[in-house]
Amino acid sequence: MRPLKILIVSQYYPPEFAIIPSELAEILAARGHSVRVLTGFPNYPQGRLYAGFKQSWRHIEFQGDVAVRRVPMFIDHSQNGLARVGNYLSFAFGTVMATRFARGADVVYVYATQMTAAAAPQLWRSFLGIPYVLHVQDLWPESVTGSSIVRSGLIENLVNRLLGPWLSSVYRLSAAVIAIAPTMHGMLADRGVPEKKLHTVLNWAADSADVVRGPIETEYADGLCVVYAGNIGELQDLDTALEAARLVQDLEGFRLIVVGTGVAEERLRKSASDARIRNVEFRGRIDPADMDAVYEESDFQLVTLRDLPIFRGTIPSKLQGSLAKGVPIITNVAGDVTRIVSEEGVGLTVPPENPHALAEAFREAHSMSVEVRRDLGRRGRELYLRSMSARAGVDAIEAVLKAATIEEDKRGNRCNEE
Repeated sequence: MRPLKILIVSQYYPPEFAIIPSELAEILAARGHSVRVLTGFPNYPQGRLYAGFKQSWRHIEFQGDVAVRRVPMFIDHSQNGLARVGNYLSFAFGTVMATRFARGADVVYVYATQMTAAAAPQLWRSFLGIPYVLHVQDLWPESVTGSSIVRSGLIENLVNRLLGPWLSSVYRLSAAVIAIAPTMHGMLADRGVPEKKLHTVLNWAADSADVVRGPIETEYADGLCVVYAGNIGELQDLDTALEAARLVQDLEGFRLIVVGTGVAEERLRKSASDARIRNVEFRGRIDPADMDAVYEESDFQLVTLRDLPIFRGTIPSKLQGSLAKGVPIITNVAGDVTRIVSEEGVGLTVPPENPHALAEAFREAHSMSVEVRRDLGRRGRELYLRSMSARAGVDAIEAVLKAATIEEDKRGNRCNEE
């Protein structure tokens, strides 16, 4: 098949931490496809424009062979509901205004962390005939109504009523929909997405091109170092992790290290200080290039989320990152994450939002021998290479994009015949 002209639409893109769309663009370009990216100006996760950038309508840069067009947007990553809505809608508006950049594409790939990224591709499908593929990272409307930006049942009902019909139309007009976990696949099917449109592709990890060099060699010290690395928001349920750490303050050498930033960071720091939890350390945001040092320090990585139905079909990227580096897991995320960790024997699982159960997992991990910890890590790395690598993910997405263009060509031929 001829090389494709692919447009990637993603609200986030490097220098922001956006592994899936950026590695997809790079690998597809290396395979001979013509790849362009439509994105916003970098501001995530702090909600501040990165140094060296100035918003404008004419910004185009090149990252390797990939042309990147950035559109101005209202920057916000606070708990203010109206401001966050403004952030999402302004990116959607900016992509619509960049329609000329989309012309000539054979297919559009939408990295749907926010479903509003699909607004412009939906219009292009209707008026330009360009098919689009949705890669759903977070299920809407639950990701909105379950977050801290929605604070009342009345607003929640309003959001559901407004978003429901629009989301149905986004799924209906799409050429294909990619879920990131088996349970999400089933939930999308329950919402009316035809099975023939649905695919499941597991996300891959950061620095996946380097994974083949080998796992991180952890020097196991006395005690136990558990690391949480990622967004620090209200949905991550780090309150449970702090309380579990408080319950194991008697464990010699136990440390819970929290790496990252987010809207809940200041509140959690205060909570830990007020409760005099001495075995928790907040390190703030670090450069992604420094994550290897974090993995080297980790005995276990903590993967945690609140107990919400949508998270049973979510696999946080920190799971893949840890497995790729050979670091075992402690998780309280119900659904697919618990199933994978338990069935594959790559760590410990506990019920969600249960600090006493999580504390018992900390104690069990603390008592493990070095050999047992290494065996868990080895199995995790083998699992990652087998089914979560970048090559496997890009192969699957490339096939979906090709199928979308073939189906569009058939549709065009049928229309011409009629």
